[in-house]
Amino acid sequence: MKLRNRFVKAATFEGLGNGREVPDDLIDFHRAVADGGVGLTTLAFCAVSEDGRGAPKELVVGPDAAPGLRRFTEAIRAAGAEAAIQLGHAGPVGAAAGRQAGLAPSRVFAPQAVRFTRAATEADLERIVGDFAVAAGIAADTGFSVIELHFGHGYLVSSFLSPKLNRRDDGWGGSIENRARLAREVAQAVRDQVGTSVAVTAKLNMADGVDGGLWLAESVEAARLLEADGTLDALELTGGSSFENPMYLFRGEAPVAEMAAMFPPPLRLGLKLTAKRFMPSYPFEEAYFLAYARQFRAALSMPLMLLGGINRLDTVHQALADGFQFVAMGRALLREPDIVNRWQTEAGYEGLCVHCNKCMPTIYRGTHCVLVPPEARP
Repeated sequence: MKLRNRFVKAATFEGLGNGREVPDDLIDFHRAVADGGVGLTTLAFCAVSEDGRGAPKELVVGPDAAPGLRRFTEAIRAAGAEAAIQLGHAGPVGAAAGRQAGLAPSRVFAPQAVRFTRAATEADLERIVGDFAVAAGIAADTGFSVIELHFGHGYLVSSFLSPKLNRRDDGWGGSIENRARLAREVAQAVRDQVGTSVAVTAKLNMADGVDGGLWLAESVEAARLLEADGTLDALELTGGSSFENPMYLFRGEAPVAEMAAMFPPPLRLGLKLTAKRFMPSYPFEEAYFLAYARQFRAALSMPLMLLGGINRLDTVHQALADGFQFVAMGRALLREPDIVNRWQTEAGYEGLCVHCNKCMPTIYRGTHCVLVPPEARP
């Protein structure tokens, strides 16, 4: 597969699905960034099973979704870009979102939902590995060029990597080799399912952003194990946890009031009570994950995607000079779906995203930049 450039629309949950089918406005959302110049756009977050959903309107990849997925890939390719699909299982994030008990490596408390997660059994894990493979087969059959496996943000595979959340003493816990087992088995099952017909990538946490969570010493080792397996074509490097600390991923001001307003009253209270710990504010800086990502670049030979606060073309050039093969962008493309085209024609142009993070609460009614008037949105 060849992309027209090195710009990737990162998976940012669109809040436009309806569980089983792909509506036209979800296709239009991605068609806008494809028309705007990116080489690859990523359909987010697509659950591999019903119990893998973490929020309302998340798509479950099954036979019912196949016709819409085919329309999606055809529309993106007609715009000159390629289509990726992000496959994952929400794991403990399902509990935090208040949808269900939420599977996790161990039974842990989800304070936002005031409930405990359920520890995954061997049978659960065997089933879920198979669910990833089945979903990957559907994705490949419907024309996706890239399958991105979600190994970050506190979702199920990420939670197994976390020494804080994974307290198991069996073959799935303890050493980093054991905690990386689920990631490796998922990647292998997907590769066995799709062969070399599509690229397979993973979104991998470098750091969870919480005390006792995954950090560089072990996340680099997990990446080395995945590279040695030969199942993945690239890694997209990320951080933070939708279960424990989402602002570590976003940086900037935490939109606590806006987020709380989107939840039903019991969850609203839980979020407000835990907001100081769950959603701390971090100063925003351009390419804030670059220092961490350089550790992976030094340790690995496989292609890497740099993610995190990219608003300027000179930042992109720096990333490529540092050895990263791609740059992934989220909020900047919500603000300006055509920013890549503008960079091609306007020397020195700097993106308009102010990283206010008020796009975060909009995921429950259709993700968008609040600074863009409704009539100007895709």
